[in-house]
Amino acid sequence: MAPSDELPVATIKDVAREAGVSVATVDRVLHGRAGVRKATVDRVEETIERLGFRPHAAAAELARGRSYRFCFVMPKSLNVFMNEIKETVLKELAWLTARRTLVDIVETDVFDPAALTRTLEEAGNRYDGIAVVALDDPRVRATIDDLMASGVIVVTLVSDVPASHRARYVGIDNVAAGRTAGALIGRFSGSRKGKVAVIAGALALSDHTDRFIGISRVIASDFPNLELILPVEGRDDDATNQALTTRLLTEVPDLVGIYNIGAGTSGVAAALVETGKVGQVVFVGHDLTTHTRRFLLTGVMDAVISQNPGREARSALRILQALARREPISAAQETIGIDIVIRENLP
Repeated sequence: MAPSDELPVATIKDVAREAGVSVATVDRVLHGRAGVRKATVDRVEETIERLGFRPHAAAAELARGRSYRFCFVMPKSLNVFMNEIKETVLKELAWLTARRTLVDIVETDVFDPAALTRTLEEAGNRYDGIAVVALDDPRVRATIDDLMASGVIVVTLVSDVPASHRARYVGIDNVAAGRTAGALIGRFSGSRKGKVAVIAGALALSDHTDRFIGISRVIASDFPNLELILPVEGRDDDATNQALTTRLLTEVPDLVGIYNIGAGTSGVAAALVETGKVGQVVFVGHDLTTHTRRFLLTGVMDAVISQNPGREARSALRILQALARREPISAAQETIGIDIVIRENLP
């Protein structure tokens, strides 16, 4: 059975059913009691791991009334991908409340290190754990380290601060995502010679920097007919990205490809449509939304590199709970993959 991306809700009855034994047998295995054959013990233990059943700490905490409070620090924006993460967290509130876990969502300007630092400092006094879309800035890094030292669990979400002492990163391999974008643009552009533009939200976000590193390596090593020009930053804003794209299309006559690293995809698409460059410039971006789906169907975009925001939200919740309860984390279950979506394989 493949690892589920749902929150772990397995019960002892689920374990017994899946292992083909009685509840009493599962209980004997859990408590190390004699009278169970080794093959049965192995089967029950494998089932416990596969289902993500974690009875000990959770049961003890519920019995003594132990509760937790977590916070998701998210961008203050209309970013569809980030909004889906917030919506997933909100959908899980009833499930979490039943398990004595409260979760708040706090919005801030994650592009502003001072604002993000201030938000983290204020949240640190009220929460057991924080999931944050983080800016890789010295002030943010120091604040994360201070929070961890004070006993607050910090998990970076979507964008990492790898040099910090954060407990874990939840997100995709962004260098691989950038390499994928470079390979797609290179192959879609064929033998044409020209330049490739990169539009980032902010290169201070590690996911955006890593994606730029990835595409830079692939273009340099595999596509000598293409030249990557210096990236521009649009802060994931549609209007800003539209203006930047229009300028690029005007000032770079041999532009053959555009990679939009973050959000603001609608702005890039609008510029391509208004300048009549649809079909002439390969356009690759991120995240399958109602907007990017339409752009794929109409030929404005050539490919979307997609990740599952709901899965990332649930993974962050699982990891915060596991770390707070000092339970093991399933690496396979918490690995976030990427998909390549084109018009022909739209789900």
